[in-house]
Amino acid sequence: MSSRWSAMLLALVLLAVPALAGAPRVEGVLATGMTVADLDRSIAFYTDVLHFERIDERELAGPEVERLEGVFGAHVRVARLRLGEERIELTQYLAPEGRPLPVDSRSNDRWFQHIAIVVRDMDRAYAELRAHGVRHASPGPQRLPDWNPAAGGIEAFYFKDPDGHVLEILAFPEGKGDPRWHDVDERTFLGIDHTAIVVKDTERSLRFYRDRLGLRVVGESENWGPEQERLNNVFGAHLRITGLRGASGPGIELLEYLAPRDGRPYPADARANDLVHWQTDLAVSDVDEAAELLGRTLRRVSPGPVELDESSAGFAEGLLVRDPDGHALRLVEHSMGRAAR
Repeated sequence: MSSRWSAMLLALVLLAVPALAGAPRVEGVLATGMTVADLDRSIAFYTDVLHFERIDERELAGPEVERLEGVFGAHVRVARLRLGEERIELTQYLAPEGRPLPVDSRSNDRWFQHIAIVVRDMDRAYAELRAHGVRHASPGPQRLPDWNPAAGGIEAFYFKDPDGHVLEILAFPEGKGDPRWHDVDERTFLGIDHTAIVVKDTERSLRFYRDRLGLRVVGESENWGPEQERLNNVFGAHLRITGLRGASGPGIELLEYLAPRDGRPYPADARANDLVHWQTDLAVSDVDEAAELLGRTLRRVSPGPVELDESSAGFAEGLLVRDPDGHALRLVEHSMGRAAR
């Protein structure tokens, strides 16, 4: 084969699989975090109501934290919790305090994000939530219709934590979901299947998450009808849903509202200390390399990669960025990864 045809073939391959050409090496989804107003209250809710296990707690301040989070004068308390194999991170800003969630938030606003907690039995899980007096976001659990091959038989319910963050419980029928969700287990709340984010344009988001970050598409669905409307509590809800995963950890689910399309954009002035803030931690082998590959056009919260004391921060280097819709992602590197380079 001539060198000319070899070059043309290589160019076609790279166009067909852009994730292989200059994408950061995302090793997996480590955790999902959110900003809370009262850490003690939130820890009590997640451990008492949802049976999370508290891993640790730390207090951080100083110029490294300010640069990483993009908040001057930041002084934070951070707690890590585990449910099954998955983790969440709760952060309270002792200073400066941020803004509460907009009281009129809806599930089709583009600042919407949630975690989907898998349950063994929907009726039992819903009864436990009711016994603890949780606030509803859906009127009640919904069973998605059988006409939908991807989602039929799945049961789901939206509710709120003490700060108003929406959470989901999810029960998979046989044959759907990760096989581990069907292992014999007496626990009610099993683990986190994915975090879901509302996006304006699926194709644009795929160019970022699939083509630039290297996550793989693992499922697609188009959902509508009265069950979906009531689950999201949005009249006329018609969603395009795309699931992505890394090599490990929970998935990231893109929710594009094909209707109604009146969801509001992510607040341009939102900061990490506002309660609207969620962030998804992605493990990368080299934060500096990832920052370079993602390019200067990427919207950064951190001015650049920030080195931290891993014993207190939990990782050696991090970079907080925003996706095309404003959702926050924290690229993190551990010292073991550095030693391997």
